Amino acid sequence: MTNKKNILQDSHGRDHAYLRISLIERCNLRCTYCMPEQGVQLSPKSHLMTYEEIYEIAKTFVKHGVTKIRLTGGEPLIRKDIPVILEKLATLPVELSITSNAVIIDKFIDVLKANGVKKINVSLDSLDAAKFKHITRRHEFEKVYNNILLLVKEGFTVKVNAVLMKGFNDNEIIDFIHFTKDLPISVRFIEFMPFDGNKWDMSKMVSYVEVMNYVNASFSKDRVVRLEDAPNDTSKNYKIEGYKGSFAIISSVTNPFCDSCNRLRLTANGHLKNCLFSSTESDLLTTLRTGKPIESIIQKAVQAKFKVRGGMDTLEKLQEPKLHNNNRSMITIGG
Repeated sequence: MTNKKNILQDSHGRDHAYLRISLIERCNLRCTYCMPEQGVQLSPKSHLMTYEEIYEIAKTFVKHGVTKIRLTGGEPLIRKDIPVILEKLATLPVELSITSNAVIIDKFIDVLKANGVKKINVSLDSLDAAKFKHITRRHEFEKVYNNILLLVKEGFTVKVNAVLMKGFNDNEIIDFIHFTKDLPISVRFIEFMPFDGNKWDMSKMVSYVEVMNYVNASFSKDRVVRLEDAPNDTSKNYKIEGYKGSFAIISSVTNPFCDSCNRLRLTANGHLKNCLFSSTESDLLTTLRTGKPIESIIQKAVQAKFKVRGGMDTLEKLQEPKLHNNNRSMITIGG
């Protein structure tokens, strides 16, 4: 392979400075859009990255330009060596953040602070306890809600991720926006995306346009403020005038942000995914365990990245099951 100056630049000129690392395939919730009802085939423990391997792979990416690492899962905080992982990664010159369902995050406040984690994304798809139980198959709403309040109180920057599904929680869009009235949080509405076993179809999806229709029907135009999006942002950001927090829409399906994508994903079993929608993966862990360099595998994977949504560049292709059913379930990719 030709040796390019930047192995994290793809054939479309996009530089990848953001690595999402899944630490574990297991979770203490069972969200329907993330995990098939029958569960998933978990990787044997010996196939998962150790904390030393996570650090070595992360160090390679940082050497070549990654400046931001987000830890995901499954639920990353149920991994027993999470304090060690945080401590190791905190030695790298990166912004370190985490995505959690917040069920047990209150036990890790001091660990997160000690290792410089300031930004936390919390998954919460309903503000109704009964709906929460239905979507997660667990009765943990009060814990999650109270832990969001705790995180804000403790000074963390909190984003709340809500996957919208028509006929289930689309009638809570305004409730979620009101949630930002007195809390300095960002609620992010995420379009329902297709993964193996989550019974996706377009009719269940709530689009960017539909979200804004709800917003404009509930607030006068002069109160809806369009915020400036950060570079490489996946979301379109807004706030209601006078509210402490903000809201955003991540429209991966109807308005993909692929042109500015700077993200790569490392699964818990050490495979690199160059796109959330891609069904192809590159095994870094096996090569690492032989003591060989992994740079050439990373470069090849990055170079193979499609311009749009893993090659599904039209909504028609996205609706073709055979094009996305070979992709993993979300829980084994990493949120």
